[in-house]
Amino acid sequence: MTAIAKKTLSILFKIGLLILAFTFIYHQYLVKGSSLKQFQQLVSNLNHTHVTVIMVVVVILMLLNWITECLKWQYLTRTLSPISLWQAIEGVFCGLSWAIFTPNRLGEYGGRVMFLPPRKRIHGVFAMAVGAFGQNVITNVLGSGALIWFVFTFQHFKPLTLMLLTAATVIFITLFLVLYFNIKWLVWLLNKISFLKKYHRFFDVMGRYKFAELVNIMLFCLIRFFIFSFQYYLIIHLLIPAISFADVILMVFIVFFIQSALPSLDLIDVAVRSTAAATIFAYVTTQQIAVIAAFTSIWLINLIIPGILGSLFIFKLKFFDRNS
Repeated sequence: MTAIAKKTLSILFKIGLLILAFTFIYHQYLVKGSSLKQFQQLVSNLNHTHVTVIMVVVVILMLLNWITECLKWQYLTRTLSPISLWQAIEGVFCGLSWAIFTPNRLGEYGGRVMFLPPRKRIHGVFAMAVGAFGQNVITNVLGSGALIWFVFTFQHFKPLTLMLLTAATVIFITLFLVLYFNIKWLVWLLNKISFLKKYHRFFDVMGRYKFAELVNIMLFCLIRFFIFSFQYYLIIHLLIPAISFADVILMVFIVFFIQSALPSLDLIDVAVRSTAAATIFAYVTTQQIAVIAAFTSIWLINLIIPGILGSLFIFKLKFFDRNS
């Protein structure tokens, strides 16, 4: 393939990605438009200054959330292929544009690693997997703990059932933590599979992270988790101030836990979260419309706005660059 043909194909592919991303965003905005209009109607009855301040804080927290993810990505790649913070920002936000229309946000991997040198891109996928696993551990550990609180608070099971559920949760949390801090076990297992042995140099990337590094990665994940949890609290408290801080935060943890267990597109994650949230929050409020409106507005701020910003970096991608 000639250089001109490669350049033309690369441009067409980038344009195609942009069209695909914006088509999905536009379609989903139309689908979720009613919830967003409900949110506008709900806040229209509140103090304008108070609403403005809360929304500005929520947007600032969105930026802090993704900057923290950028710092985590920079940290994950420091021994693989050191990148600047700006390169990390380009990769993370471009990945968000790809994630919008791919199952389980797989496109985020592709968009992000394209900003690494070509020979390090597959390695980058496995480095990113370590960070994603860390985020998943936080979601499952805190979410399952919150679920036990929910069962004890709102359900009326027999003492034996509660004991068994608590024991199962402790085992579940322990397994997640042990597996994360011994991720090299997963590498060992993958290397034992015959047809995967030839790819060991990629799997081995995950086993390079030492305990202290895994702790630091988890701290990044924990900071992110509390940032976007606090975003949900601010919006829900704005619309339904009667619900206590503890109830909102713990129920949000449960919603994240439920959503993380279900395979889906980013575009329908909001539907999953909204349905789960309406069901869980029904135990403390009858204002389900406000709950759904809150979750939809956070979806718009946390995923769609960054996805649009990330589209600005798509034209910087180099699909046919073979230089190391």
